[in-house]
Amino acid sequence: MRIMLADNRRKVRFALRALLEQQAGLEVIDEAVDAQYLLAQVEEDCPDVVLLDWELPGMAPADLISALRQECPDLLVVALSGRVNARRAASAAGADAFVSKGEPPERLLSVIQCCAEKCSGC
Repeated sequence: MRIMLADNRRKVRFALRALLEQQAGLEVIDEAVDAQYLLAQVEEDCPDVVLLDWELPGMAPADLISALRQECPDLLVVALSGRVNARRAASAAGADAFVSKGEPPERLLSVIQCCAEKCSGC
């Protein structure tokens, strides 16, 4: 699976990349620090999954998810946030799944796998 990371914090992107690159079959293809770069790269590369910081600068999350889907209709969007209460908003905005940044790394990996298999209720 080709994954794009979208978070404005370098340490978060570094930790996500380190985690994902240890997994067979997962490839981090790019990193975005804002909505504009993310949209441009998704248009160019059309990854399988975007790990999207819920507070990514540059665009409201719901608008960003809509724009991402216009570029790549089959794109899986996993919203990430340190605020657990963002789960409902992410679901309403069209995210395929939500993972709190406070959850264990294994949770993120299982959500990515579940979404890849098109499980319901990721």
